Amino acid sequence: MITLKVGDDVAEIVLNAPEKLNALSLDAIGELDAAYAEAEASGVRALVLRGEGRAFCAGRDISGVDPATDDVTGYLGAVEALMRRMAAFPAPTFAAVQGACLGVGLGLAIATDVVYVSETAKVGSPFVNIGAMLDSGGHALLYERLGAHRALDLIYTGDLLSGAEAVAAGLFSRAMPTGELQEFTRERAARAATGPTQAFLASKHLIDRLRDERLWRVVAEENRGQAELRDTADYREGFAAFQAKRTPGFTGS
Repeated sequence: MITLKVGDDVAEIVLNAPEKLNALSLDAIGELDAAYAEAEASGVRALVLRGEGRAFCAGRDISGVDPATDDVTGYLGAVEALMRRMAAFPAPTFAAVQGACLGVGLGLAIATDVVYVSETAKVGSPFVNIGAMLDSGGHALLYERLGAHRALDLIYTGDLLSGAEAVAAGLFSRAMPTGELQEFTRERAARAATGPTQAFLASKHLIDRLRDERLWRVVAEENRGQAELRDTADYREGFAAFQAKRTPGFTGS
């Protein structure tokens, strides 16, 4: 479901499972990691990440996953390794985010240098609906940009931010009409690719050092918490309800 196109200076990686809103299985995480490795080996000077269809990425693909035997630790370990590779990519990286940007999809955005969104994108992590907690760095992003009260409000309610609201809150860089998003992102990546990329990388490395201690510590705590929640009745009920497309009945156990 992952495609890679390498041009002279810019690589474009596409999440290409629009029928699933580009939700990511463990195999797809591996494909995406391999695409980043191939793009890095090609020596491109900028990279664009986007999703095909009406969503960027709706999060984890849990179709067919049995919550009783779910290897959430293995999945989240693969996501963390991917995010680290993305964050360390040796060139400027840009994401074009339309539609759903949820859960792991939000993590992909967090690990990208610059994120442009459609005004009507839906951004967040509605884990309240499956009895789980935010992962993929979501706590770090929401707390850092929104503060404790608004972060917990979004966590407790599962409410999502529009792309315009996410930009106004400082989560991402710019919002624009959906029809302009892809070309704008490609143009910005192409411009960066013709710039002083060694200077860009020096700035990227400095900013990475400023954020890395909190981000990766939070990711580790999220992974541990998600593994513990897997054994709760609410987690199993949330998964079953999501797969059956019904409203969950949580008991707090």
